[in-house]
Amino acid sequence: MAYLGASSSWRYYATVDECLSNLPTFTGQRIRVSGKVAANSLQIAKDRKQASFSLRGAKGEIQVICTGLLPDNLAEQRDVVVEGLLEEHAVLRCDKVLTQCASKYESKPDSHVRL
Repeated sequence: MAYLGASSSWRYYATVDECLSNLPTFTGQRIRVSGKVAANSLQIAKDRKQASFSLRGAKGEIQVICTGLLPDNLAEQRDVVVEGLLEEHAVLRCDKVLTQCASKYESKPDSHVRL
């Protein structure tokens, strides 16, 4: 029973364009959406506990309003996954932001693993 309860709340993320094409279905739902922080859209409060930006897909954008802790590397043109409640007019009230940091996980060209 615990498995059934937990698995029904697990959901992978949708892209911005998938979210926009299924807006009536997702409105009012908690959802994870992946996209890129649009250029010239990021506004971060001085205390870094709130931010707003446009999350861009290939064909459209969603307005994101975040509250809570923000990643240090949140920046324009960065790929992110945001999680929160999708409201009418494609506004996502977000409480979680995950940023991609590929360089942190890339191996060095000459590195050797020693056991």
